[in-house]
Amino acid sequence: MTATVARELVFADPGESAGLAAFLGRLLRWEKSAAVRIQAGDGVAGVFAKPARFEVLAVRTGRLLEPAELDVTVSAGELLERVDEKREAVGVPSEVTGPSWAGLLPPRAGWHEYAKAPVEAIGSVAAAAVGEFKERAERLGPDKRGREALDALAEEIWSRPLGRTGLPLRAAHAAHALGFLRGKGPVSLLEAGAWLRLRTPYGSVAVRRGGSGSGAGGLSVTPV
Repeated sequence: MTATVARELVFADPGESAGLAAFLGRLLRWEKSAAVRIQAGDGVAGVFAKPARFEVLAVRTGRLLEPAELDVTVSAGELLERVDEKREAVGVPSEVTGPSWAGLLPPRAGWHEYAKAPVEAIGSVAAAAVGEFKERAERLGPDKRGREALDALAEEIWSRPLGRTGLPLRAAHAAHALGFLRGKGPVSLLEAGAWLRLRTPYGSVAVRRGGSGSGAGGLSVTPV
């Protein structure tokens, strides 16, 4: 079958549309005007987003029942409204002017898995860091807890390296907040050029190399 420019995407696997809806819903909690970029080709569709405040790119992919070619940036809210869970499909809304991040996405191919890490370990590190942020923010006191101070505290914590993975801790934080750190299987850590990626069955978080910081608490990885 010849691929066509799609105005609807139909998923091949049960639960994909519900997973997409949950992903979009979380994005919209942080930014009601969020946009996402959709790329479809070679039997797979990917929905890319930059969750507000996380400074990472997140992507949810799914296999397509029918071939489709698509590359558009759309409103996340409008896309959510067009999810049809019964049909495992989603309609594609009208294109919008994309934010600057949408012009620089991670590569679609060329990824190399360099390590695996237990999902429980990454989730624990992320949860501990969230707890640290809340505790230290409380210690600042109401008179010193302004946006500038909180932003500086967040940058200090989330820029730390995630153990020996090479990823910044913000990648684990985003994966945790987006609901990607579920189940019992290991998390795959991949690299491609200037990009690093944390991948689970529920979605991926990608960042460009160059994070800095001072340790994330003994997270171990298993080299491939």
